[in-house]
Amino acid sequence: MEDASVFSVQSTDLPKTIAESLTADGLLFRYMDYVKKFTLALIRPVALEGGIEFRLVGTGLSLISFLPPVYENDFATLRICGGFLVQPRQCDRGELRFGAEHSGEIVRVSLQLNEFCPLILGSHSPSLIRFWLYRITQAAMHRLVTVRFLSLLYHELAGSSACVRIVNVAVRAGKPV
Repeated sequence: MEDASVFSVQSTDLPKTIAESLTADGLLFRYMDYVKKFTLALIRPVALEGGIEFRLVGTGLSLISFLPPVYENDFATLRICGGFLVQPRQCDRGELRFGAEHSGEIVRVSLQLNEFCPLILGSHSPSLIRFWLYRITQAAMHRLVTVRFLSLLYHELAGSSACVRIVNVAVRAGKPV
């Protein structure tokens, strides 16, 4: 975004017939399990009394820390509150939202990252090197993880032979990463 915070949303529309039981809370915990499996347990999401941390295995290092989930309508929202991957002065900004919006015959499943200030970018006006470093590392990994998560969820619900199509859509003005 203009202030060098990151906005990202990935979503999929599922037929209600296969996704009627999906909830935002269920998506959150499925995602946590998926991150652990995807990273071969190098990153371990840990639910604590004070929130959720994505920790690097064998250390107490939190890569990203969240306050406890807040549930509202069809969303579970995790507010970012710290972690190694977050700019130190921006720890109280940003959120990760999990949505399971039931509307008619469709359930829209979404993962949305809002106002995240990654350490790699460094400031409100990152250098070109920092921007590209973020783009080819953390941004690429985030997109890969979320797109694969949604694809696997769809295959789990619709069957392994179901066709998945990825469509890029601009939903906000900003610099694409």
